[in-house]
Amino acid sequence: MSPATATPDGRTVRRASYAVFAVFALSGFNFASWASRLPAVQSGLGLRKDQMGLLLFVGAIASVIALPLSGLVVERLGTRVTVWWMAVLNVGGLTVAGISAWTGQLVPTVLGLVVYGIGTAVWDAAMNLEGAAVEQRLGRTVMPRYHAGFSLGTVVAAGLSAILAGADVPIGVHLPVVLALSLVAVAFSVRTFLPREAEPHHAHAEEHHHRGAKGALAAWTEARTLLIGLVVLAAALTEGAANDWVSLAVVDGWDTSEALGALGLGIFVTAMTAMRWVSTRMLDRFGRVAVLRACAVLSVAGLAVFGLAGPLWLALAGVLVWGAGAAVGFPVGMSAASDEPLRAAPRVAVVSTIGYSAFLAGPPLLGLLAEQVGYRHALLVIAVPVVLGLLVVRAAAPPAGARPAEPVAAEPPPDGPGPTLEP
Repeated sequence: MSPATATPDGRTVRRASYAVFAVFALSGFNFASWASRLPAVQSGLGLRKDQMGLLLFVGAIASVIALPLSGLVVERLGTRVTVWWMAVLNVGGLTVAGISAWTGQLVPTVLGLVVYGIGTAVWDAAMNLEGAAVEQRLGRTVMPRYHAGFSLGTVVAAGLSAILAGADVPIGVHLPVVLALSLVAVAFSVRTFLPREAEPHHAHAEEHHHRGAKGALAAWTEARTLLIGLVVLAAALTEGAANDWVSLAVVDGWDTSEALGALGLGIFVTAMTAMRWVSTRMLDRFGRVAVLRACAVLSVAGLAVFGLAGPLWLALAGVLVWGAGAAVGFPVGMSAASDEPLRAAPRVAVVSTIGYSAFLAGPPLLGLLAEQVGYRHALLVIAVPVVLGLLVVRAAAPPAGARPAEPVAAEPPPDGPGPTLEP
């Protein structure tokens, strides 16, 4: 076996698994630190509901523009370097946006969100590729647990934001401090990613027909990849709508405090975190298709309760069910796009681009609708793409004849918590 295709040992893979979990958590932490303070952003900039939708549209369009190039970037730089530099853009852009919103400056806020959107999109694609590579080396489903790390990061950030909002800490002070600490943590985490030569999309560089611009374009012609993209589109819109609008919907729908709005988002991401953590065994036992179908039903039920319930406590129960249903679509889609490691980079770029288009179209459309019917009633339209995604979930099943990465030799993991361990 050549050095280029050598299989890393079990210890190396487990350390990489913890590192992947950490960068997912940090990405979620950064996002929710911003999303939980959207009421403060709206207040600081003096924007209407529809204008808030257009503001969120800016970051989304920057992400969608950057995503098609993410596969090429990862192939050239590797996941470790890509995640680090995209985290720098993520943190820098959000810091500028937070300070600018606090001081009432719209144009710098928009520019900050453009930089943030680019950094977030490519960081997301790179960490999913690293996660898929580690998952294949481990030989069992772990991708939902990495995405649970993202959700855990949002839970922590939402809780912290609720405390700081309740204490009247301005967003222009809150964001720069927590984001700087997050960037330091990213720097430490990426050091234990898989070695560059162990990345499947790098190990067989001689297979040029899978790489570069030609491979990137070819991925857009594959029916299975496009259908997986539709599954992820529905999941991303379901998850993204909650992340963008739940805090505002709670404040607007029940005329309550910003702290309770942040709590609503916290309930959603807590449900997602729990479901992503326990879903790995369900996926290994029942398969991707059955689990995706069950989660789609939960999403629709939770959306209906939140949008139509009278008392706040019942609506928050709907948020809990909605969060559980929205949990696995995105991580399963990333695993499905990476089933054949040599083509994983361009396929993940395609699937991510389709998925992120939900963030492109969703915020402005929901914002315009919310201007007429209110935030929580506008969110009911998310049930439509969920049902459409349900019709094509079979595309996520592992393809026959896929060429997986070589797993590490069986070795019992150490006791203790972590994304690679069985609960």
